[in-house]
Amino acid sequence: MHTSDSVDDFRAALSAVVKTYDVRGLVGSGLTTEVVTAVAAGFVDEIGAAGSEVVVGHDMRDSSPEFVAAFARGARARGADVVSIGLCSTDESYYASGALNAAAAMFTASHNPATYNGIKLSRAGAQGISLDTGLAAIRDRAAVYLAEGLVEVDRPGGYRELDVLADYAAYLRGLVDLTGIRPIRVVVDAGNGMGGLTVPAVLGQDAGLPALPIEIIPMYFELDGSFPNHEANPLEPANLVDLQAAVVEHGADLGLAFDGDADRCFVVDATGAAVSPSAVAAIVAVREIARVRATDPDADITVIHNLITSNIVPETIEAAGATPYRTRVGHSLIKDAMRETGAVFGGEHSAHYYFRDFWSADNGMLAAMHLLAEFGSQDRPLSELAAVYSPYSQSGEINSSVEDVPAAYARIVEAFTGRGEFDELDGLTVTGLTDESEPFWWFSVRPSNTEPLLRLNVEAADIATMGRVRDEVLGLIRG
Repeated sequence: MHTSDSVDDFRAALSAVVKTYDVRGLVGSGLTTEVVTAVAAGFVDEIGAAGSEVVVGHDMRDSSPEFVAAFARGARARGADVVSIGLCSTDESYYASGALNAAAAMFTASHNPATYNGIKLSRAGAQGISLDTGLAAIRDRAAVYLAEGLVEVDRPGGYRELDVLADYAAYLRGLVDLTGIRPIRVVVDAGNGMGGLTVPAVLGQDAGLPALPIEIIPMYFELDGSFPNHEANPLEPANLVDLQAAVVEHGADLGLAFDGDADRCFVVDATGAAVSPSAVAAIVAVREIARVRATDPDADITVIHNLITSNIVPETIEAAGATPYRTRVGHSLIKDAMRETGAVFGGEHSAHYYFRDFWSADNGMLAAMHLLAEFGSQDRPLSELAAVYSPYSQSGEINSSVEDVPAAYARIVEAFTGRGEFDELDGLTVTGLTDESEPFWWFSVRPSNTEPLLRLNVEAADIATMGRVRDEVLGLIRG
């Protein structure tokens, strides 16, 4: 038996890989098979999954299969029946969690380099788990198992394998009808991630579904966790360059880029210009509001957006007769808010899109399907459709290393007192006290959860105002 000090040591070590919303770390150092087995045991104990099924899926990273095996050992030792769904996207694992009403573990490090891996944990019904809602307790339980050894229950759990790809694809096809749209040519960059598996199943015929009027031109569909072509992180403009060139080269109508675990989707138009996730969120919101209105004209409809999406998102939601609900930035926060408010849809600046019809979980493929349906039901190019939902100028997120965050906040508050309204929902948001002579603007400054960084986002009525506010605030942040 080890000393209690070693439990504290293991807890401290685990704190480096147990993040706010998931588990993530360097393979072989922070994240080992021993750690994964202990986390699995702690997970089953914390959520009371003994005697119930736990879904386990994984992405294409080389380390994923051994981690799945390690997780299955820990989960079965504590009495859970493991359902292995094999290679899948993160939203496919959410589908399995929802359809089977089972807890789930997805092995992925999303867009991080090949040297990383991680676990996204869900309660039954694809309900997210964060540090505040169970992940800290799972970490603490895992620390005890690492220090004192794994205790097997009298009746360990079973194991079975299940392929859910065809059912997942059919479920999504049932939510968005793409059969009647005009023919569309689409370049898809899967970034050697899981979109290479899911796109041909959902939008093509690999899962045995009927052909759609969509021509897919594939890029980097080969599953390869070493990411030989570019990082699977379309949020970085450099990783969209190949897609932008291919869309123009092939004369495509638009392009789609998925991240490594294929739960986020980014869009470019026929000219190769990026379509902002806020514009996509606004387009999908209108469609989801209209769908509910068609069956229940008097329904109270809520749509969620986080505080750094463009102002066009809440404006569009209100214009469509629904209620916008503003949240802090954060994956599990929005999942929780979706459930609490009964929201039909939620959109983030980072291209995470959440759907009530998908167990309030996020699904980039479903957002892409809504966009294809909207685009394919009218005659304008995507650049014109997107322009309707992109009336303002945005800075994008600008990160600054800051040693004294409170001092930086104090400088901002002093400079903008009397010039703007202050909101401290998540960091500091300042909205300009504008009149006819002063164009509209706002900015958000948020601290990073993990680094000494401040993140700045600015939006304004025009590019000159945006640049002026951006430069002033950056000067105050950087002292």
